[in-house]
Amino acid sequence: MENKYANKILTIPNILSMVRILLIPVYGYLYIAKNNYLVSAIILAASMLTDAVDGIIARKFNMISTFGKIIDPIADKLTQAAVFFFLSLRWWDQLKWVVLILVLKESFMLFMGLFNLKRGRMLNGALWAGKICTTVLFVSMGLLVVNPNMADRHVGMLSVCCCVAMICSFAFYLSTYTGGNHGVDIVSLRKDDE
Repeated sequence: MENKYANKILTIPNILSMVRILLIPVYGYLYIAKNNYLVSAIILAASMLTDAVDGIIARKFNMISTFGKIIDPIADKLTQAAVFFFLSLRWWDQLKWVVLILVLKESFMLFMGLFNLKRGRMLNGALWAGKICTTVLFVSMGLLVVNPNMADRHVGMLSVCCCVAMICSFAFYLSTYTGGNHGVDIVSLRKDDE
């Protein structure tokens, strides 16, 4: 079936992804400036919900677009980085490694993504390891947001889980970029490569 949305920007899934990005400063203001943890948690939950819904809509109604393949992961990573940064202002000793690994991992992924895009290639979908990592990060963020008085040792345990998930995800991505295959293909964007 021909996908008439392939080159579209203003599709419902893409709009939801952009809404997720716009929610980041709102969350930060409420969490840091107002200490309104309940509403912050609701906003984070709404962001996570739109993340799930945009993918369902894209697949069900064949609204998968090139722009969507770019903006969706960007919205995910910006949300993760921003929320963990805000959380680290409260638990810096426990979360500093999460922030550092997240920034390094995503910076490398951005570089490799742009490098492959410049060569006319891109990953055809997310790796399962990346999806698991995203789930671990979002669950951890949710637990920390709704429990502002969580004991430091419990925050430390969540931090270790997040770090392990990110390192494992990075290892799978690196394997794919260097020629491995874990159920995800690197597809050509150029007709003359087909």
